[in-house]
Amino acid sequence: MTETKQMPIEDLIEGTKQAPKDLGSVLVLGLGKSGKAVATYCADLLGTRVRSLSIAAGKYSESAEPFAQQMRKAGARVEFDHEQIEGTYDLCVVSPGISEFSDFYQSAKAASREIVSEVEFAWRESAADSTWVAVTGTNGKTTTTSLVAHLLKGAGMNAAAVGNIGDCCIDAVASGAVQTYVAEVSSYQLASTVDFAPQVALILNVTPDHLAWHRSFEAYKDAKLKVLSNLASVPGSYAVLDATDDEVRAVVRQLKSQDPAERGFGYVPVGTAAGLGESMIDRCGSANAAFLDNGVLRVDVDGRVHELCDFGRMAIKGTHNASNALCAAAAALCLGVGEDQVVSGLLSFQPLEHRIEPCGSVNGVACFNDSKATNVDATLKALSAFEPGKLVLLLGGCDKGTDLTPLVQEASKVVRAVVCFGDAGPRFADAFEEGQDLVPVIRAGKLAQALDAALEVAVPGDAVALSPACASFDEFNSFEHRGDEFKSYVAERAAARGC
Repeated sequence: MTETKQMPIEDLIEGTKQAPKDLGSVLVLGLGKSGKAVATYCADLLGTRVRSLSIAAGKYSESAEPFAQQMRKAGARVEFDHEQIEGTYDLCVVSPGISEFSDFYQSAKAASREIVSEVEFAWRESAADSTWVAVTGTNGKTTTTSLVAHLLKGAGMNAAAVGNIGDCCIDAVASGAVQTYVAEVSSYQLASTVDFAPQVALILNVTPDHLAWHRSFEAYKDAKLKVLSNLASVPGSYAVLDATDDEVRAVVRQLKSQDPAERGFGYVPVGTAAGLGESMIDRCGSANAAFLDNGVLRVDVDGRVHELCDFGRMAIKGTHNASNALCAAAAALCLGVGEDQVVSGLLSFQPLEHRIEPCGSVNGVACFNDSKATNVDATLKALSAFEPGKLVLLLGGCDKGTDLTPLVQEASKVVRAVVCFGDAGPRFADAFEEGQDLVPVIRAGKLAQALDAALEVAVPGDAVALSPACASFDEFNSFEHRGDEFKSYVAERAAARGC
């Protein structure tokens, strides 16, 4: 756990988490979505809490110029194409796209008394009595964040999903309209947190991703685990941890070894090494547990047994979504939401866009948009949502160069055929064909051709799923763009065939 270094209480605004009366000279590093939000917030404080505002906007682009001009008119100094940060600053708020190992970040850190992420900044500025829930993990963050917010709002709480979905955290704080912030937080954002202390922290899984940004898996994992660093400072706080994941289960073991008074917060393990169908209470004597009890979502916390609903009744499918549902339900129960309200929210929750999203059918073949599956682990999780032998899987896009062996092994147990497309298509096809001869492999050019090829081999009652295990940038500008185009392709082919 990291040691927090808070400002003297007399220097903070009463009624906030840790907002200083004087922010001093502020530097905003980067001008992405969160950078613009922080810059706008601080520009409104120029002449009061902010003495000067500087924006190191990164690489110049014409699209960024209008906002830069707006900030200059407000009194900020905006510069593009920095190599080194000059001057001295009291506070630097860094955008998540800028690696903490980059020269740009390090020069800003050297020039600033303190460097923090937008999540840390927003938490400090928020009301002292506000509630924060932080959701992190390699995969499943958006679904779980949305589901937690859905459960809390259904229980009458003034909650909103923020962070990497919805509004930036600082925009939500500035609005004054939110009491409970359910924040999807990435490893990028957590890496530059200091005192951030949610009431409930959820860690879904930790598998290799974003290694170019973090430089190593250990650094990536350490950033994720920072979400637990300050839980002990919040009375009655909890960690909800997916114990089916090897890395997260190691954290569970560490927490269990600590004296509860030393640890300072409760924790709820979800599943065990054997999967979701086993309780950590039964397995190793944990105080709390969340698991599938013969298919029923069950959360045992603080001595109370909550048998919620059969997971099969929920609209979201797949083992990974059962884990997401258990995590979200545990978080809601830890925040005092009633059992009946949790059940109602679980059953009314609908699949999110681009996440195993049903998007129509063509000649009796159901089509699913899982464009958000931009890595192998996400695609592996999606496979559990489909009946073995009745899935035609679309794989490919912008190659991340990850090991495909687990994907070949697992997909070959589930799929009728794979269609490999895009820049990564040849490598994926080779991996499936090399010495395996387990499933038919079809090679296609772009996504539209891949869909057509999948529909040719699928039969009524099958499913075709875009779950590409790749980024989208070879053909599209985002996974959302890819998913939207896929849905339009499905709609066009359904209309053309009169079905």
